[in-house]
Amino acid sequence: MKLLAPFAAAALALAAATPAMAQQSAPAAALPATPPRLIVVISVDQFSADLFAEYRAQFGSGFARLMTGAVFPAGYQSHAATETCPGHSTILSGDHPSRTGIIANDWTDFAAPRADKRVYCAEDESVSGTDSEHYTVSDKHLKVPTLGEWMKAVDPQSRVVSVAGKDRAAVMMGGHKVDELWWWDGKAFVSYAGRAAPEAVTRINAATSARIAEAQPALNLPGFCQARSRAIPLGGNKTVGDGRFARAAGDAKAFRASPELDDAVLALGAKLATDMKLGQQGHTDLLILGASATDYVGHSYGTEGSEMCLQLLSLDQTLGQLFEALDRTGVDYQVVLTADHGGHDLPERHREHAAPTEQRIAADVTSGAIGRALAAKLGLAGAVLAGGPGGDVYVSPAVPQAKRAAVLAEAVKLYAANPQVQAVFTRAQIEATPVAHTPPETWSLLERARASYDPQRSGDLVVALKPRVTPILDPVGGYVATHGSFWDYDRRVPILFWRKGMVGFEQPLSVETVDIAPTLAALIKVPVPVEIDGRCLDLDAGPGDSCK
Repeated sequence: MKLLAPFAAAALALAAATPAMAQQSAPAAALPATPPRLIVVISVDQFSADLFAEYRAQFGSGFARLMTGAVFPAGYQSHAATETCPGHSTILSGDHPSRTGIIANDWTDFAAPRADKRVYCAEDESVSGTDSEHYTVSDKHLKVPTLGEWMKAVDPQSRVVSVAGKDRAAVMMGGHKVDELWWWDGKAFVSYAGRAAPEAVTRINAATSARIAEAQPALNLPGFCQARSRAIPLGGNKTVGDGRFARAAGDAKAFRASPELDDAVLALGAKLATDMKLGQQGHTDLLILGASATDYVGHSYGTEGSEMCLQLLSLDQTLGQLFEALDRTGVDYQVVLTADHGGHDLPERHREHAAPTEQRIAADVTSGAIGRALAAKLGLAGAVLAGGPGGDVYVSPAVPQAKRAAVLAEAVKLYAANPQVQAVFTRAQIEATPVAHTPPETWSLLERARASYDPQRSGDLVVALKPRVTPILDPVGGYVATHGSFWDYDRRVPILFWRKGMVGFEQPLSVETVDIAPTLAALIKVPVPVEIDGRCLDLDAGPGDSCK
């Protein structure tokens, strides 16, 4: 089954130009005795545990290989702020957002040195002339070191390469000391200002530009996807659910929300890995890949139509091509694949699929609506609240100090009385809550909020919407589905480890994404230099212990 035109195959063939090296036969032990020379970390944005369960029997290439390793189908992004930036910050730091400082994709900072007080998680807001939509990418807000930094502390010649479809994915997983950092900016792969593009970037950018310039015909629809292909009306003339990624020539936005984006990301990662001879120069190296298209597809079309079906089956094939390219180098590499968060399908399709209580958020739950009600009741002028509708909500500094307590108390009452709100927590409640160390599925909502809380960046209130409330008021003009809730459909993600020669197993009990970094560190004999939230997972299927 061939889903895509041969862009990925051609690009990955470029990456595989390094002559093949002889591979050693697999040892008999449950886990190879020597450390791997290359760590490959793949984050599939919005790849929920639910999607993994739905599609795992259909995978036949890349995912099929990973499923012969250590499979943890019940991984958790344990915190409440199940968004892209916080999730990626946990994967290679070993820390929850409460330590990483990345509490959300953006937050409100009334002290920000510009009129726009919203701060994007991966920007430097002090740069003159920028705002949260037109920003300078930076790692300054990430408060903790990552695996790549741990590796470089032990061996400065270890190299870290991070490539992603989003800047925040590349930055949060790559950390503060990267050798190559590249992300898709909507038109090309770019990096920090002043960084020279290696030949790999130049070639993949040229190939990608040529691909976007060509029209993309509709993809063939495999039989498994045909049953999922049904148009769902959303109002006006907008429907989703039966798309096949046909694209007009030059439509870069449609390219981004399609399997073609992941093709380009993985092709660039493979090309950099082979050009730089990662894992081939006597040092352990780290290749980080952020596959972002699943998230764009989920937001644009939902998770249960033909679009997601084609996306995941295409990604499976592209992962297989990536692994074949790495195999040809002869490098002993360890792979881990996970996700930054889960995702939730659009309410309109859910209601047709036996979930009649699914709903979109109402206008009266927004911070603007709640703030106007507060202003009227308390005799205040101007904006009272910022942020929301779910998650962090901030009281404006324009509110007189003498009235702040009354504003908070009344806001709690208004949110708690709203039929779409499950709970509302104050700073005092969250700060009084101990950090949870129990299995993540047992955490209370307050404990989940605690894992996302940073006293310098979090809101004065944190609002949990009820389950199955989609915080998109109108799907006609933009995204149709999303994530970001306290609930397990957004928290649960798969975690898959694979290495040639390892004996595979499946562990259905919960683990956390913060466990990934210490697990990889143990495999390559790198000590964890700081206190972290995660623990090492034993990947030895036998009596041995890969954590020792």
